[in-house]
Amino acid sequence: IRINLKEPFKLPKVMSLNEIKKIFEVAYLSLNNTSNKSSYRYMSQLRDIAVLETLFATGLRVSELCNLKRKHVNISDSFIKVKGKGNKERIVYLGNDEVKKALNNYISIYYERLEKNEYFFINRLNKKLSEQSVRFMIRKYTSKANIEKHITPHVFRHSFATLLLEEGVDIKY
Repeated sequence: IRINLKEPFKLPKVMSLNEIKKIFEVAYLSLNNTSNKSSYRYMSQLRDIAVLETLFATGLRVSELCNLKRKHVNISDSFIKVKGKGNKERIVYLGNDEVKKALNNYISIYYERLEKNEYFFINRLNKKLSEQSVRFMIRKYTSKANIEKHITPHVFRHSFATLLLEEGVDIKY
């Protein structure tokens, strides 16, 4: 006798729209509360917002975000060329004006540093942003937003996909 028992399928964690709004409110509020616009703190907050907006608006994996090269980001034509799993290349469109604005703000303030670097998102040492730094960044803003749920970069990816599905977009897209 063959018995085929299926394990119950566990759905991935996603954030509610309210939780997403809280995270962005905290990030933008901390940027607006920084008085010295030339300080590294202000610069890093601009970068953090650009990272959060990109993660949420594109559904990129954290590794794809951190390995994003400067030459692959084309804001004027609203797309990013991404190298994903298995070295497969794909085009991700930037349809959201907020993410384009955040990326333009990031580029304008990091311009000189980016000219000397092949990676798009960089840290204070002008090295590519690490995956751990992105995880820490998300933990910092979720903590400030008083969100108890454990939110990771992958939760941003699942939230992005879930919102698209709820709007009737095909899963393959």
